[in-house]
Amino acid sequence: MGSTLRNSLKTSLKSSMIILKLIIPIYILADLLFYYNLLSHVSFILEPITYFLDLPSAVALSLISGMLLNIYAAIAFAAPLDLSPREWTILGVYLGICHSLLVETAVMQRIGISKLYSVSLRIGAGLFIGFITTLLPHSLFSPLHVNATQEKIPYDSLPALLQNSLYESLILSMQVIALISILIFVMDFIKSLAFIKNYSEKVSSAFSISIGVMLGITYGAGILISEYEKNTLSKKDILFIGTFLMICHAIVEDTLLFVIFGANLWVIIVLRVIFAFIFAYGLITIYQRKNS
Repeated sequence: MGSTLRNSLKTSLKSSMIILKLIIPIYILADLLFYYNLLSHVSFILEPITYFLDLPSAVALSLISGMLLNIYAAIAFAAPLDLSPREWTILGVYLGICHSLLVETAVMQRIGISKLYSVSLRIGAGLFIGFITTLLPHSLFSPLHVNATQEKIPYDSLPALLQNSLYESLILSMQVIALISILIFVMDFIKSLAFIKNYSEKVSSAFSISIGVMLGITYGAGILISEYEKNTLSKKDILFIGTFLMICHAIVEDTLLFVIFGANLWVIIVLRVIFAFIFAYGLITIYQRKNS
């Protein structure tokens, strides 16, 4: 237990430094782009996606950074935009599925899933499930608490903007660090449990999916890599597990990061879980028919 706590503390401190280095400069950059009205010059890149998801065009930078980098970068760009709880929920659904494409696609490739399939599935599923979210009643998106974002104040000088932006980015960083630190301690405790260690040696679809849903796509797929390299997993198992995990992974950590801003926790979780089953079983059915 003592070694687990020490390792969790080290991981938490390391993650905190990464979050501070990432969120603060990106948040300030987003404020500067907003201040000089430069967002309009780059938002056209993803305008079809923002239009399809009923999001402001200024969210384009958040989408790009989330898809290529990670959710922390996406939130840093989105936080200054004063999004509504509904918009945060839609963003949470899409980026919960379609983020860190470069890294996580490489992870899935290690278990035999092609890059083209990974990217196509995650972008396609993200758009489809995100669009379903836009059709839900607006009453579902009433904030359960005071929204973390506030109405933008017009600043009369650049120093005033930078001072306020630094303050708000630090507050946001502390919120994210507190949440991530708690989750790290909880997840490390789960990983240290004897039955988790024992079952990680005995790979099964249900267990791999459960771990991936809770701990993330890297850990969920990671326990499958050695078995895949031994050729003990069927292509059907790989396709099912990979498809499910790409749509529904790290369901706690990713979702709570958006809940900070008023996103609906249950809308994000329920939609991702339900459609992960639908996509996985649907693709397996197609696969079996083609190979029967």
